[in-house]
Amino acid sequence: MPKIRWLIVYAVTSFILAVTVVTLLREVGRIERLSNVLESRMEELVELTRKSHELQEKISYYESPAGIAYLAREEFNLVRPGERIYRIEIVSEDELLNE
Repeated sequence: MPKIRWLIVYAVTSFILAVTVVTLLREVGRIERLSNVLESRMEELVELTRKSHELQEKISYYESPAGIAYLAREEFNLVRPGERIYRIEIVSEDELLNE
């Protein structure tokens, strides 16, 4: 009879050990997936932060007198009094340019 008891103890211990190892492996896989997601989100955050910084610089530039003048000239074709505008037109028979 003592041999059966030891056999049951070993079986229960092995079962508990197997369940623990499987749970541990699942948690390691879950941690790895979450680490990958976190890394991708951090890259996205860095990219968005960089874009935000660039946009803030553009905003501060366009709020300055030089930026307003540039925007008026480029977007609205405005000129200062006494300035001349030279428009260059390219005339070509190339079909790719005409499309």
